[in-house]
Amino acid sequence: MIEVLTVATITILAVISPGADFAMVTHNSMVLSRRAGVLTAIGISLGVLIHVAYSMAGIGLLISRSILLFSLIKYAGAAYLIYLGITLMRAKKAEPTETMAQRAPLSDFDALKTGFFTNALNPKTTLFVVSLFTQVISPETSLLVQLGYGAFMSLAHLVWFVLVACAFSSDVAKRFVASSRHLIERGIGAALVALGLSLAMFSIKRA
Repeated sequence: MIEVLTVATITILAVISPGADFAMVTHNSMVLSRRAGVLTAIGISLGVLIHVAYSMAGIGLLISRSILLFSLIKYAGAAYLIYLGITLMRAKKAEPTETMAQRAPLSDFDALKTGFFTNALNPKTTLFVVSLFTQVISPETSLLVQLGYGAFMSLAHLVWFVLVACAFSSDVAKRFVASSRHLIERGIGAALVALGLSLAMFSIKRA
């Protein structure tokens, strides 16, 4: 019971803490649409399953004990965050007659893919899931229970970020975006670049 409560508590705290996932869902919900935000949330929940899969396969233990391997993962994640951030920072102010659809076409697959890769390459999620499977979840815990933990982690991400998508795609948020969309995109982009750079610098210092 203690293990279950510990996993649940750490998962919830990790999910609601601000990060790259939150930034992307917020952006896609406010600037694009509720549908795009929800699909991004689904992509994030699928990305969590990647971390769960390699942790259960034992690779998570290798990552936790190899500074070089974990640093390489963080560099890849940092590069992706910086790429996303720069893309958003290049946003231009919309013309008065320009519609949302004209400025920001995004297919359902692209929204899903953005969420998936944002989480799958997110070092924060790597550290969170690997820590749970190597420090909290006992090796004696049955495979079925471990699968249940993984499903809970994915579901927790899905529920939280769907709520975020719904909140930031509200009429109030849309009216705010209508007048300052490019500033929002640049602000979120700058935050992603800063997050990516901080991860890269931290990895360099640890090397």
